Amino acid sequence: MPKLPTVTAKQVISVLEKVGFEIVRQRESHVRLKHTDSRVVTIPVHLGRNLGKGLLRKIF
Repeated sequence: MPKLPTVTAKQVISVLEKVGFEIVRQRESHVRLKHTDSRVVTIPVHLGRNLGKGLLRKIF
């Protein structure tokens, strides 16, 4: 598996929106996105922090 880059939650949300995900809701520091084929992803949004490599791997 290739080495994963260091990214923020906003960058991941932007990429997911470009591939067909849509923001369904946001509760406090978590954003939930849903795809037209029923896949759902929840992303924690914490300002000034990057997403962990393990979480990034699970999202993709």
